[in-house]
Amino acid sequence: MSRASSIPWETNPERYDYERGRALMTADVNAVVAGVLEADPSADVVVADAHGPFRNLLPEDLDHRARLIRGRPRPLGMLAGIGDGVDAVLFVGYHARAGGGPAVLAHTISDAVLAVRLDGREVGEIGLNAALAGHHGVPVVLLSGDEAACAEVRELVPGTSTVAVKRALGQAAAEVLHPKVARDRLRKGAAAAMAGRAEVPPWTITGPVTIEVDLYSPATVDTATLIPGVTRAPGARTVRFTGRDVVEAYGVVQLLVQLAQVKPA
Repeated sequence: MSRASSIPWETNPERYDYERGRALMTADVNAVVAGVLEADPSADVVVADAHGPFRNLLPEDLDHRARLIRGRPRPLGMLAGIGDGVDAVLFVGYHARAGGGPAVLAHTISDAVLAVRLDGREVGEIGLNAALAGHHGVPVVLLSGDEAACAEVRELVPGTSTVAVKRALGQAAAEVLHPKVARDRLRKGAAAAMAGRAEVPPWTITGPVTIEVDLYSPATVDTATLIPGVTRAPGARTVRFTGRDVVEAYGVVQLLVQLAQVKPA
């Protein structure tokens, strides 16, 4: 089976259902924006497009009350825009970590990454981004995705609200809610999450932070060890790095993913 055929059709730019997926995802985001503003009409809402090329949402169809961050590479990756003045983060359309599941599109940033551990705890994009938000003192108040993704965030941050819009049957198969039903639940979930955001603590990991990454290709490990501070951990596919904080560790994960895209000479 080809790599392309293992990706859900709605999330792969090379497949004909991708444009439909873009429209559906933009509508889901709009439902969440509406819920946020329902709870706090004065909120300044910033949407960070954070899948694949980071250019998936349709800007012209996005709720005009929100600002959009798109394109890559960019500082802080999926959480570009986090910083002073942000008091809550909502993860919309997230997926479980690599090895989690059954779960739709379960992976951690790239198929080149088999596993990531922060101070010994295995995490995926949910954990990495929750930790990055926590470093800035910002809680993750809502996550939407399949049931596996919702369970993953509740294990990390028990106070996080969740909206499960699908039940995974496999990596690229699921039982899903009708889009109108899903959007209604997203709007209501976002409003409730924002109303109760003061009750959700940020997930913080104090530095220094040790990160281990299991990589698919041993050749990538060879290249990764050329990065100052990155060492080969026991096992042919694992590298380790200790950063002064989560931001530095997160940046190294981003760099490792980029290295994995480069074909060895």
